[in-house]
Amino acid sequence: GMMCDHCRAHVEKALNSVAGVSASVTLAPPVAAVVFAGDTVPVETLQRAVDELAGEEEATSYVMACSCATNVAGGGAIYLNMGTLFPIYEQTIPRAAKAAHDAGKPWVLDPVGLGIGSLRTQLVNELKQYKPAIVRGNASEIIALAGLWGLEGEAADLSRVRGVDTTDTVDAARDAAVALARHTGGAVVVSGEVDLITDGTTVAKSHGGSPLMSKITGCGCSQGGVLAVYACAADPFTAAVCGTAVYNVAGTRAAAVADAPASFKVAFIDELYRATAQDIADNRCLLYTSDAADE
Repeated sequence: GMMCDHCRAHVEKALNSVAGVSASVTLAPPVAAVVFAGDTVPVETLQRAVDELAGEEEATSYVMACSCATNVAGGGAIYLNMGTLFPIYEQTIPRAAKAAHDAGKPWVLDPVGLGIGSLRTQLVNELKQYKPAIVRGNASEIIALAGLWGLEGEAADLSRVRGVDTTDTVDAARDAAVALARHTGGAVVVSGEVDLITDGTTVAKSHGGSPLMSKITGCGCSQGGVLAVYACAADPFTAAVCGTAVYNVAGTRAAAVADAPASFKVAFIDELYRATAQDIADNRCLLYTSDAADE
């Protein structure tokens, strides 16, 4: 495998020599992220290029190929999480969002860590035009996103974000969430002790969950994938309410049988599996159906 930056550079150069391929290779982790300008290039073709120009590197063990239009067309929805970013994502994330937008497929955005690094801010700003069906984040991320997109507050609100943790209350993010939902025509989920969901007109507050959910790395990020699943079968607001409710149901039930993060994580996954449609419907959710901005 690749052992040094010299090897990495040779593999990257070899992959980029293939027509219609744009590749970025990293050492840690050893990943070659490949974007195809048109049709997907067979992995065997990529391997031959590496064999000829970079020596005996096993390309198939670390190639992460992406033909955005093809991948989007094959699924019901996509989820774009702005957490860990590779340099190639500067190309793949906007292309994936555009492909979903052009195909009329719902996509979910989690602007996690917004404000950390110029690449993340640049990418999230570029995604405004593609209008995600669902935006999900904590209060500070939602406030920062609305400010960055010029919908509510100011771009300076980015400075309020502290890593992936929130410094704002859910209620403080209400106006920002409403403004985002009205721009996208979809739904926004603001996570917190009591979650807020809005489509720009109706506001819902979903109760439940557990403080232990904040002790599990990736709990919030994983919810974005669940929201995308629901978005395959329902309108954005319904999908957002259901995806939030099932997490709250599972969190409440898991907390009843576990009192520490590791055991809670296992119990939480089990309760996600066990949750029925009736369980989700029965979860406490308060709706405010008057104009959301004035409620």
